[in-house]
Amino acid sequence: MEKELKEIDYSALRPTDWLPTSVKEMKAMGWDSVDVVLFSGDAYVDHPAFGAAVIGRTLQAAGYRVAIVPQPNWQDDLRDFRKFGAPRLFFGISPGAMDSMVNHYTAARRRRSDDAYTPGARHGARPDYPTIVYSQILRELFPDTPIVVGGIEASLRRLAHYDYWQDRLRPSILVDSKADMLMYGMGERSILRLAQRLDSGEKIADITDLEQTVVLRPRSEMPAADADNIILTSFEDCLTDKKAHAANFKHIEQQSNRYDGGAIIWQPTGNIVVRANPMLPAMTQGEIDAAFDLPYTRLPHPRYRGKTIPAYEMIRHSVNLHRGCFGGCAFCTISAHQGKFIASRSAESIMREARQVTRMPDFKGYISDLGGPSANMYAMGGKDREVCKKCLRPSCLHPSPCKNLNTDHRPLLDIYHRVDALPGVKKSFIGSGVRYDLSMHRTGNPDVDRANARYNEELITDHVSGRLKVAPEHTSDAVLSVMRKPSFSLFHEFKQLFDRINTRSGMRQQLIPYFISSHPGCRAEDMAMLAAETKDLNFHLEQVQDFTPTPMTLATEIYYTGYHPYTGEKVYTATTPEAKQEQRKFFFWYDPEYRRDITQTLRRIGRPDLINKLFGSAPPHRTSKPFRKR
Repeated sequence: MEKELKEIDYSALRPTDWLPTSVKEMKAMGWDSVDVVLFSGDAYVDHPAFGAAVIGRTLQAAGYRVAIVPQPNWQDDLRDFRKFGAPRLFFGISPGAMDSMVNHYTAARRRRSDDAYTPGARHGARPDYPTIVYSQILRELFPDTPIVVGGIEASLRRLAHYDYWQDRLRPSILVDSKADMLMYGMGERSILRLAQRLDSGEKIADITDLEQTVVLRPRSEMPAADADNIILTSFEDCLTDKKAHAANFKHIEQQSNRYDGGAIIWQPTGNIVVRANPMLPAMTQGEIDAAFDLPYTRLPHPRYRGKTIPAYEMIRHSVNLHRGCFGGCAFCTISAHQGKFIASRSAESIMREARQVTRMPDFKGYISDLGGPSANMYAMGGKDREVCKKCLRPSCLHPSPCKNLNTDHRPLLDIYHRVDALPGVKKSFIGSGVRYDLSMHRTGNPDVDRANARYNEELITDHVSGRLKVAPEHTSDAVLSVMRKPSFSLFHEFKQLFDRINTRSGMRQQLIPYFISSHPGCRAEDMAMLAAETKDLNFHLEQVQDFTPTPMTLATEIYYTGYHPYTGEKVYTATTPEAKQEQRKFFFWYDPEYRRDITQTLRRIGRPDLINKLFGSAPPHRTSKPFRKR
């Protein structure tokens, strides 16, 4: 990895090709001060996959002078926070492309030893909850300068939320951070509108109506509930009434997935009220093209010369095609942050970036991913958008694909073909997750169905690097229903297709399924059946995960409250470390270390019939493949 980084010719680039990270670099830009200072929990990689770079470049393109302070030291004399002084407009805080607590801790709440967004994967370059830590420091140092927080951490904590790592309900992170404003979702449009309004002389305390923002207001401003205003149960009442908190989530999720932004959400908290303004509609093609076409160097800042940033290594030769996901999986945060409506780039914008990748000095002919949040949702959406505008379904695929959904994969196939035809491209891979329930859905339209069958064939024969990863997540239909995932029978169908195409093509590729244990609705017996069924399929599982509750997901609300927000019914969830570990062990039935415990569990739950099915008379054996936790 480090050898690849050293092959990049930094000398061909100027210091001014990046946003300034120091006063010296600011002076090189010809500036004496800046309009905006961004603090990032990640290393500064000037690439459209890194949020701070996108926000900084967006403001820069509008004529604003922007500096960035990546991974500031919050434990010394705070010189990193002081070095640029007070910006003319505001401080912005982007805690990182990955939630800090997921980044720092395992599902068992054990501290991780590395950080993929830090040079050398070094642990400890950011605090827990950078949104709160950075904001409180800036408030103390610069009490009169506006502070705006955003990114995934703030987005998922914009209203009262369950914090798994502290095992308690917390109010909006805006309350704890002392910031002036929270921006949720993808922030290019909101941040630019805020900068323009502040630049025109408005005070941040008076900007209460900006889309996709959250602000704190006096309780006296909270209106009565109506079509345009949803009043949630107060934070204090939710502390004692978990069912009320679950009911709150239903409103929040539905409004997050509205086509046109929906209503203002209000939540009383202490002696104030949290006001969450509606989401903006999905970006137009022109808007998303503009965000991706900004003059990124696509490289880490030269300050990291010779060091490896693992998250960058993953995406350095990849191209993201779209934003948003209409899958609505119960455990996923994508729709809460990006929305369920797809914003797709134009083919021309994608090709411009693909050509940039081919010109990188270390490019060897392989595009690592032509993908997105879900790889095969490019250019998809409702056939009749008027129907979409009235829809409150959190998923367009569950319990079955919406009849109004256009699932035509031909625009995506066209992108694959055009990228593969570029000089210097030997092969393009699809590294993002593919929704096989989408590509295998029979629409009844012969042209679309033929195109989608061709997509599956070309995906398997031309875009797999030996192993195709898919996410059935479980084998139990009851658990899958809570997850908002399709029946496992569809995975069987896809596996048969995968095997058939491989045999016909003379290939020996592997299908690698992802699974989750301890998800709400899952009991030990479900995991036992998962072990038995995957054994029958000859899988020794390596891509597995114990469910980790993260804010702003359906599964987390069920985990914390015990109730399903949409039905009000109780749902069993393994919440103790012992119950979670009992379920997780079934992933590794083939490991002699777990045989005794699994046998005892099977007897306890009344399924001794599965003992022989799993172990038979032959001794268990270890898999030859390494275990990888998702």
